[in-house]
Amino acid sequence: MFGGLTAAVVSLPMALAFGVASGAGPVAGLYGAVCVGFFAALFGGTPTLISEPTGPMTVVFTAIVTKMIADNGEETGLAMAFTVVMLAGAFQILFGFLRLGKYITLMPYTVISGFMSGIGMIMIILQLGPFLGHKSPSGGVIGMLKSLPEFLTNINLPETILASMTVAIIFFMPSKFKRIVPPQLLALILGTVVSLVIFIPAGVEIRIIGEIPMGLPELQLPVFSPGQIQLMVIDGLVLGMLGCIDSLLTSVVADSLTRYNHDSDKELIGQGIGNIVSGLCGGLPGAGATMGTVVNIQTGARTAVSGITRALILLTVVLYAAALTKNIPMAVLAGIALKVGIDIIDWSFLKRAHKVSLKGALIMYGVILLTVFVDLIVAVGVGVFIANILTIQNLSDVQSQDVKAITDADDKIIWSDEEKRLLEEANNRILLFYLSGPMIFGVSKAIAREQSVVENYDILILDLTDVPLLGVTSSLAIENAIKDAVDKGRAVFIVGAAGKILKRLQKFGILELIPPQNLITQRVEALRQAVALLNQYETANGSTGKNIPINLNADTAFRN
Repeated sequence: MFGGLTAAVVSLPMALAFGVASGAGPVAGLYGAVCVGFFAALFGGTPTLISEPTGPMTVVFTAIVTKMIADNGEETGLAMAFTVVMLAGAFQILFGFLRLGKYITLMPYTVISGFMSGIGMIMIILQLGPFLGHKSPSGGVIGMLKSLPEFLTNINLPETILASMTVAIIFFMPSKFKRIVPPQLLALILGTVVSLVIFIPAGVEIRIIGEIPMGLPELQLPVFSPGQIQLMVIDGLVLGMLGCIDSLLTSVVADSLTRYNHDSDKELIGQGIGNIVSGLCGGLPGAGATMGTVVNIQTGARTAVSGITRALILLTVVLYAAALTKNIPMAVLAGIALKVGIDIIDWSFLKRAHKVSLKGALIMYGVILLTVFVDLIVAVGVGVFIANILTIQNLSDVQSQDVKAITDADDKIIWSDEEKRLLEEANNRILLFYLSGPMIFGVSKAIAREQSVVENYDILILDLTDVPLLGVTSSLAIENAIKDAVDKGRAVFIVGAAGKILKRLQKFGILELIPPQNLITQRVEALRQAVALLNQYETANGSTGKNIPINLNADTAFRN
C-alpha cells in the first residue's frame, strides 16, 4: 500500500502533464491513470507493474486527437479518438488470447531505440510552444517547427521562466531528496507557488489548467465515421502494439528487480481491459510505466495491491480534490512533459551506435527521421523490414559455410577411423552432403550451389544429424537435390533425420523418393551400406567405372 501511495504521488503530475500535452485535457490524463492503472493491476500478469499514460502512448494519441479533431470537429473528433483507445485495448486482448506476448518484443533493438528516440524528439518539439508561453499550433511537428521562429520572437518570458525552473528542478534535484519527494511533484508545487505569489500579484497573465470537473466521468460510447473506419482500426492497431511493447519491456525491468517471471499474455489482456475502460471514461491510453514501476518496487511493493491502491488514491483526487489543481501553470506541465521527452531518447545507444554497427546506426537514424517527420507505422515497418533482411543475410552467410559437399575426410568434422577408411575405399564415388545448424531460407542458395556436383558421383549421402531446424525453402532445396540425384540414377541415403526434421521430410514427401532402408540413423552405417552397394554392383556388373546407375528404384536388374 505504501508503494501504491508513492507511485500515486509520482503519477499525479505526469498524468496532468500528459493530459494537457495530448489536447484531451488534464482530466483525461487522470482518468487514464486511474482506469488503466486499476484494471491492468487487477487482471495483468506482472504484480508490481504500474500502468498509466506514458510518453510514447501520449505522443501517438496526440497525433490521433489532432487528426480526428481536424477532420470531424472537436466534440466528435475527441469521441472518435477515445474509440481508437478502445480499439487498441481490444487488439491487446486479442494478442493476449492468441498468446503473442512472447513474440511482440522480438524486434531489433536498433528499431526500438530509433522509434523511442523519435517519440522522445516529438514530445520535446511539441512542448516548445507551451514552454515559450504559447498555445500549441495545429499541424503537429511540422506545424510547431514552422511556428517556432514566431514563438522565439514573441517569447512569453514569465511562462518560459516557470518552464525552465521546472526542468531545472527535475534535472538537478539531489538523489537523496528524490527518495523523499518525487522531483516532478516538487516542481509542480514550487512552480504553482511562484506563479501565485510572484507573477499573478504583479499583474502578469499566466495560463493555468483551470477547473477540472470533479466526480465520475461521463461515458464515451464508441463513435465511428464511415469514411474513417479503416484509419481508426489502423491507429488502434498501432496504439495497441506500442502499448504491448511498452508494457512488456517494463515487465522485463520489473522481473529483473523482483526475480519474478511475468505472464506476458495475461499482462496484455490486463492492459487491454484497462485501455478499453479508459476509452469509455474519456481517458488517455496507458501502458506499463518504467519510472512508476521502479519507484513502486523500491518502496517495497511485491503484489498487485500496490497498483490498485495507487489507482484508488488518484480516483480520490479526481472525485474530491480536483479543484486543488486548477491553478497549476500550463508552462510547468510543459516543462515536466519536455523532461519526459528527454528521458525517452536513448542517449546511451545514440552515443555509441556508430561504433557498434554502422548498418545498425543507419537503421536507427532512419527510423528516428521517419518517426519524427513521416509516420510511426512507416518508421517501424521500414525499420523492421530492413533490419530483418540484413539479419537474415548475415545468418545465411554464416550458415552457408556449414553446407559442405565432402568426398574425403574433412578436418572440420569429427571422423571416426572407420568413416575415414570407408570414404577412402569409395575412391571419390560417394558424395557426403553435410549440413549443420538452422537451415533458414537464405541457406537454400548454398544447398543448390553444392547440388551441382552430384552428377560426378554415384551415391549421395545427406547428413542432417546436426540440423535442429529445417525451413520450408531449404526443405524444397533438399528435395530438388534428391530428385536430381534420383533422376540421374544415383542412390540416396538420408542420415540423422529425427523429430521435427523427420516430420518435415515426411510432410514434403521427400522420404517417398528413397527406399525405406536408405533412411539411416548413423553416418558410419550409411557409409558402410553405400560402400557395400558400390562393391555389390561392381561384382554383379564387372565394372569399376564412375556414374553407374545404381539407384535401387531405377535399376530393376540389380534390385532383383
